[in-house]
Amino acid sequence: MWEFYMPTDVFFGERILEKRGGIVDLLGKRTLVVTGKSSSKKNGSLDDLKKLLDETGISYEIFDEVEENPSFDNVMKAVERYRNDSFDFVVGLGGGSPMDFAKAVAVLLKEKDLSIEDLYDREKVRHWLPVVEIPTTAGTGSEVTPYSILTDPEGNKRGCTLMFPVYAFLDPRYTYSMSDELTLSTGVDALSHAVEGYLSRKSTPPSDALAIEAMKIIYRNLPKAIEGNREARKKMFVASCLAGMVIAQTGTTLAHALGYPLTTEKGIKHGKATGMVLPFVMEVMKEEIPEKVNTVNHIFGGSLLKFLKEFGLYEKVEVSSEELGKWVEKGSRAKHLTNTPGTFTPEKIRDIYREALGV
Repeated sequence: MWEFYMPTDVFFGERILEKRGGIVDLLGKRTLVVTGKSSSKKNGSLDDLKKLLDETGISYEIFDEVEENPSFDNVMKAVERYRNDSFDFVVGLGGGSPMDFAKAVAVLLKEKDLSIEDLYDREKVRHWLPVVEIPTTAGTGSEVTPYSILTDPEGNKRGCTLMFPVYAFLDPRYTYSMSDELTLSTGVDALSHAVEGYLSRKSTPPSDALAIEAMKIIYRNLPKAIEGNREARKKMFVASCLAGMVIAQTGTTLAHALGYPLTTEKGIKHGKATGMVLPFVMEVMKEEIPEKVNTVNHIFGGSLLKFLKEFGLYEKVEVSSEELGKWVEKGSRAKHLTNTPGTFTPEKIRDIYREALGV
């Protein structure tokens, strides 16, 4: 038995807001736009969105203070600022951070009695403002998932399941100005989503089909995308969206959980952090699903680890024994384990970190 549910209406193409964006008028006449400090201004997406809203007669407020890996405090700053305002929908504009941020704000501005901790109780999250997502990086796939990843006051990245966006508008032009480094990190994030979804215990025939297609696109196009090839970046944008559809069904695996402290404590970009541990997590998964792990390695030219090493993904990371012990303990009780084939003892998790980080 399996289920596949993906209700987001996805629009893809250059100048897609100009061509199809008018449909947001169905959601109402006032919106809150949440975005980062600068990238949406530099890549032209904010100007395109403002032009659309002006032409359709939709009034708007812009919150352009979304942090990378947004914190609880960051979300609450927006909620408090606009608590007494009235919006019909929320637009997330940018990478994964603004898109995840938009989902959290959409709940808290609708259900004004909820606390941010209540987002993690699915029994309490019943109503929200409709969400529109406009991604500008080829990585997270958040435009087609119900997930929101926020950082709590203790520095832990915590995911909650909220709502699927109503509309997603993907204009590949916004990815053309991404730096090579960001293209690599977000591209490896998309890769991780496709691989982890394919290997997840919750995988289904349709999610596997999407994952395999996403992996093939990434293998063929990530190297060229990093070099700035526009056609390759357009294809990576497709792969990112497909991989998002995959994890919307399957969730992610232990690789994501083990990557989180590398981001929050060592400042390694999320996609890169996950990619660093993924091949070593796969080795343990191989105990339970050898054929699927072999399929992944085959798609990536025989070895996913070798493919990732070509990008200089691996670097020695200084980690104290106390830090490593803490990460192992967190990993040993990560909820992602229920999705992850294989038996992950604390010793195996410690070995994964040692191999990935060169410690």
